[in-house]
Amino acid sequence: MVYKKITKLLIGTNNKGKLREIRRLLPKRIKTYSTSSFNLKSPKENGKNFKENSLIKSKYFSKKSNLICLADDSGLEIDILNKKPGIYSARWGGKNSDFDRAIKKVYRELKKKDKNWKNKKIKARFICALTLCYFDKKIACVQGTVEGKISNQPKGRNGFGYDPIFIPKNRKKTFGEMKFLQKSKIDHRFKAFKKIKKFL
Repeated sequence: MVYKKITKLLIGTNNKGKLREIRRLLPKRIKTYSTSSFNLKSPKENGKNFKENSLIKSKYFSKKSNLICLADDSGLEIDILNKKPGIYSARWGGKNSDFDRAIKKVYRELKKKDKNWKNKKIKARFICALTLCYFDKKIACVQGTVEGKISNQPKGRNGFGYDPIFIPKNRKKTFGEMKFLQKSKIDHRFKAFKKIKKFL
C-alpha cells in the first residue's frame, strides 16, 4: 500500500513550533520538507472545524510540492468562551500570529465573561487534526484531544502558542513549563500522531 512506502514527506505548516514537534515525532527514515523549502504560503482556511482545515492544507500543499503531505490544524477551545478561539487560534494573534498578543486577548475575553475567572476552573482543551494526502487523495485524517484548564497567568518558556497558559488534566504544570519529552507523551499532537503513524 502507498503509505508503507513513504520516504519523502512535506510537513504542511508554516508554524515553526508545529514543524519542529512533528519532525521529532516522525520516523527517522522519512526525509521531511517544510513549506518554506518550496516557498509556499498557506491556503485560505475556510473549513468549519480542525479536520476540514487540515484537509484543505494537506491537499493544497501536496499539489504544490508534488509530495505526500502531512498537514496539521490545531487550536485551543475554552468552554466559557463558547469554545473560542478554536479554529481561529492563530488568528487571535493577528496577521503575524503573535501568541503573546493572543494570550492577552484570551485573558481579556475571560475577564469580560467573568471578573472572578481566576478563582474558578476554566475548562479547556487542545485539539489537533492531522491529514495525510497525495494530491486529492486523502490517505488518512485523524484527531487528538487533551483536556485541561487555563492557568491564571502564563508560565514557562517551552513549547509555543498557547502552551504557557494550558494546564493538562491531572497535571500541575503548564505545557510551557514541560520539556518536550514530557509534553509529547500526553499532548493532542502526540495523540493524533499515534493514530496516523500506521499510515507512514
